[in-house]
Amino acid sequence: MRYQLTPISTRPWLLNGLSQRLIESHYENHYGGALRRLNAITEQLESLDFDNTPGYVVNSLKREELIALNSTLLHELYFASMAFGDGRPTEIIAQALTRDFGSVDRWRSEFVALAKGLAGGSGWVLLVYVPRDRRLINQYAGDHGQTTAGGIPILALDMYEHAYHIDFGANAQAYIDTFQRNIDWVSTQARYEDASKVEGPRPLVQKEFGDLPSVGVEEVKAMLDSGEPLQIIDARPRSYISRQQDIMDGAVWRDPERIHDWIGDLSKSDPVVVFCAYGFHVGCKTAIALREAGFDAKYMKGGHSAWKAIGGPLKLYT
Repeated sequence: MRYQLTPISTRPWLLNGLSQRLIESHYENHYGGALRRLNAITEQLESLDFDNTPGYVVNSLKREELIALNSTLLHELYFASMAFGDGRPTEIIAQALTRDFGSVDRWRSEFVALAKGLAGGSGWVLLVYVPRDRRLINQYAGDHGQTTAGGIPILALDMYEHAYHIDFGANAQAYIDTFQRNIDWVSTQARYEDASKVEGPRPLVQKEFGDLPSVGVEEVKAMLDSGEPLQIIDARPRSYISRQQDIMDGAVWRDPERIHDWIGDLSKSDPVVVFCAYGFHVGCKTAIALREAGFDAKYMKGGHSAWKAIGGPLKLYT
C-alpha cells in the first residue's frame, strides 16, 4: 500500500512567532521526507520473500517503518495542534486537565518540564488520551519508535525470555508456534470491534466551500504520469509567487485576482486542477469561479506545499 500525504492543517501565515518559512520547511522537508521514506520502506517490505530473507533484514526494515510511520503521524498531529488564538484551553479541555492533573497550571508545568528535558536533543512531548483509563496523560517520547501514535493494541506476543524459557528453554521458535495455536481470536475480534469505534483525527473541513470537488496531490501526479490531458493552474497570489523560486512542473501561474483576463485560454474539454500555496481560500475560490464558468475544475488539496512534500517535480519559476 502507499501512504497518502495529509494536507497541512494549520494556516502558516497566521501563527504568532513562528515564521511561514519555518512551518513550510518543516512540513515539506521533515514531514514530506518521512512520508516518502515510509512509502519507500513499504515497497521494500512488499517485495520481500519473508521465508528466505534473513531476520535481521526484516527487523531492520520494520524498525525503520515504525520510525517513519510514527514520524508522519506525529507531524500530522503537530501541525493540527497549532492555530492563531489566545493560548487558553477551552472550558471543556480545562475541566479535563483539572480532573486529570489537578489544575491547568499543573498540567502545563509537567508538559513544559518534559519539553525542557528534551532541549538540545530530540523527541516528542505528547498529551495523550488513554481510552482504558479514560484520562489524559503527558507522554515523553525520546524518538519516533517508542509507540505507534494513536494505536490501540488488540493482540500481543511477549518475546522476552521470561515468557518462555521455563517451558521451552532457548527454543523460541517452538514458543512462537505454540502461541499461534493458542491465540484467542474471539476476544481479539472483540477488541478489534471496540478499537474500530474509536474515531481517528478529524480531517480538515472547510465548511465555507461546501461540496467543492477536490483532488489529492498523489492523484494529480498519477494523472500527469499517465499522460492524461490536464490543465493545471497555479493560483498562488501575486504577492506570494513573486517571492518564490519554483513552480510545479506542468503548471502555469495565473493571477487569481485577474481570472477574467486568462479564463479564455482554458479548454472546457479537459479537466482543470487549481492550487494555491496550501489549499485554502485562494485555490478554492478560483476553482469555484471556474466551475461557475462551466469548467470541470477541482482544487488540489494541500496546494503547492503538499506537492513539494511528496517530492513532486518542480521547475524554476521565471
